[in-house]
Amino acid sequence: MINTTVNIAGVELKNPIMTASGTFGSGEEYSEFVDLNKLGAVVTKGVANVPWQGNPTPRIAETYGGMLNAIGLQNPGIDVLIKRDIPFLKKFDTKIVVNVCGKTTEDYCEVVERLSQEEVDLLEINISCPNVKEGGIAFGQNPAAVEAITKELKKRAKQPIIMKLSPNVTDITEIAKAAEAGGADALSLINTLTGMKIDIHKKAFALANKTGGLSGPAIKPIAIRMVYQVANAVKLPIIGMGGISNTEDAIEFLMAGANAVAVGTMNFRNPYVTEEIVNGIEQFMMQYGYESLADMRI
Repeated sequence: MINTTVNIAGVELKNPIMTASGTFGSGEEYSEFVDLNKLGAVVTKGVANVPWQGNPTPRIAETYGGMLNAIGLQNPGIDVLIKRDIPFLKKFDTKIVVNVCGKTTEDYCEVVERLSQEEVDLLEINISCPNVKEGGIAFGQNPAAVEAITKELKKRAKQPIIMKLSPNVTDITEIAKAAEAGGADALSLINTLTGMKIDIHKKAFALANKTGGLSGPAIKPIAIRMVYQVANAVKLPIIGMGGISNTEDAIEFLMAGANAVAVGTMNFRNPYVTEEIVNGIEQFMMQYGYESLADMRI
């Protein structure tokens, strides 16, 4: 008898498959392809305290083994999420995770406080956002800033908080330990890697922003390494992500120490992928005699 359930900070998911923020909208557009009832959790696109316009176009570029995006976290703001997206997701038997972004600590706190009254299960905090009060360096690149913002959010959050770690750092375990010290309930990693593409025929940057976040299969080996390092450095549950294209990729993360996984870029290419991985993991566990997900850890 196999058991695919996973516990993330006291919240039980029926299986370890989640969607990665920014690649699944808030679920509605994908619901005609995927039975959301079969997913462990749906993670919303990042939401701020006010609507964000995002970056100028072009803001997506295809690369070998992945894509670059510089969307700039365009979103309609917390009011629309509460009025439109949360009620839609509540129709399904899946956990709801809201991804939160901001430009200052106060921005994040405002969103977290608004969500304290809402029926959502977990909050994922995107600390790869530029901290405007600190000259634009991302919150997640400075251990002291990570610990400080985590502490502030924990004072206000009613739901458990997942700190989403940036890979654009020297030592990912330092950042993970800082989030743990600040009281984080779980971690998710990795966010996108900073990259660039130049169109040699136009002698121009492919993205208006010049740089963007690299995601897709090309980053998976880096993500696996970082998940393994963090899993051996902290005691928190981990949601692994970065280049998951199929069941085998998801299992690799679980073996590296992730408790759950989030599928991102591949949703654009294959909108059925999350449900396929749910079924694939069950078949793999039966094939190899694994009774629980924890049995798979290397």
